[in-house]
Amino acid sequence: MVILNKIYTKTGDDGTTGLGTGERRFKYDLRVECYGTVDETNASIGLARLHTETLPELHAMLLRIQNDLFDLGADLATPEGDDKPEYEPLRLTESQVTRIEGDIDALNKDLSALRSFILPGGSAAAAALHVSRTVARRAERLIVQLAETPGEHVNPSGMRYLNRVSDLLFVAARHANAGGKDDILWVPGENR
Repeated sequence: MVILNKIYTKTGDDGTTGLGTGERRFKYDLRVECYGTVDETNASIGLARLHTETLPELHAMLLRIQNDLFDLGADLATPEGDDKPEYEPLRLTESQVTRIEGDIDALNKDLSALRSFILPGGSAAAAALHVSRTVARRAERLIVQLAETPGEHVNPSGMRYLNRVSDLLFVAARHANAGGKDDILWVPGENR
């Protein structure tokens, strides 16, 4: 259980933040950048959800993803290593990856096949979902960089989950665009 009685602790005034293990790292540390960008992804999905209330199935999927992204942030904030936390760390699981794959398939089943890349936009919901997709992709790039950093460990299920999140957001944007009918197709070289 999380209890937040006091929001400001002053412990970060020196430019550091505490990981779940108790270790202090600079706020610009790659691991902190990773879970901060996952948090940014989560916030952008919260904004996108304001435009999906008329799509209850998608709205519920996005809420589940927001909760899972908090799990991913907790996972990233508690790295495996010699400094063991006093509690069992929360880790993303393969069942969460499998569930989001099912969500992607459910949203994708009625979409027409793409014959071109699409431009972000169409409906307000689709535009917001495309913004969330690009933030998720940035978070994914950072997490892959962290995983490739000597001495750092990243939960492979968390990496797979975030990859699926950006896939789902792409499909969700098409779903929000009247099942893809309102997608705006890229026309290569159209304005030359």
